[in-house]
Amino acid sequence: MPALPRVVVITGASAGIGRATALRLARDGAAIVACARRRDRLDALAAEIAAAGGRALPVVADVTCENDMERLVAGAIARFGRLDVMMCNAGFGIAGAIDDVPPLQMRKLVDVNYVGTYYAVRAALPIFRRQGQGHVIVISSIVGKRGVPYMGAYAATKFAQAGLAECLRSELVGSDIHVTVVFPVSTETEFAGVMARESGKATEARGPRQHAGAVADAIARAIARPVPEVYPYRKARGLVLLNAIAPGFCDRFVNKFGRKPLVGP
Repeated sequence: MPALPRVVVITGASAGIGRATALRLARDGAAIVACARRRDRLDALAAEIAAAGGRALPVVADVTCENDMERLVAGAIARFGRLDVMMCNAGFGIAGAIDDVPPLQMRKLVDVNYVGTYYAVRAALPIFRRQGQGHVIVISSIVGKRGVPYMGAYAATKFAQAGLAECLRSELVGSDIHVTVVFPVSTETEFAGVMARESGKATEARGPRQHAGAVADAIARAIARPVPEVYPYRKARGLVLLNAIAPGFCDRFVNKFGRKPLVGP
């Protein structure tokens, strides 16, 4: 596989980590197939990439629709002739205690974060198998390794993504099809605003934060040299180790990092 991919599909490319990664990879010469539901955002992204001399194909699609994901991959092949990376980034969060999260919201979360990842991966795999190479990148979260208070619904979908990726990676051992899971900490994007809208209340995140550009840089390095897992905020690995060694102590440690509802004056 080339050090830099020729064609990268990114779901959830209209904002946040997806947008930052699209711009980062396009700057390195990759052709970007940008997928999201907001046409205006996608067109703006494609125009920015084109203005910088890059190549981009905006595709309005919904990750919860299997046909849309198949159309997305077909569009990449039709335009660029191949597919090198499928980056499953689309997702959102809900904050709240498990018994406060409405079942319909939980279902929506599973459909977007997990089923959307499954559909995107499933659409890309036949192309990768035919080419004999490819790279699946799944954007999970550090809470996909260790849950924190009031993020149980979201964390469950992120654990599910990581489990799917681990199984797929083991199935593909010995091939030139790679699987990477990215575990960011809280990132400075519109994620919090969407979470407030979906949860019906604003929340406050405590603990380390990072820029979307830092995550994009880490993803670019993983594409150039594939690895199973990426922690853009390197200290986050320590949390995973602590949880493996002393989960009870870790329960108390992460309690201070849970998202608590903001209380108005």
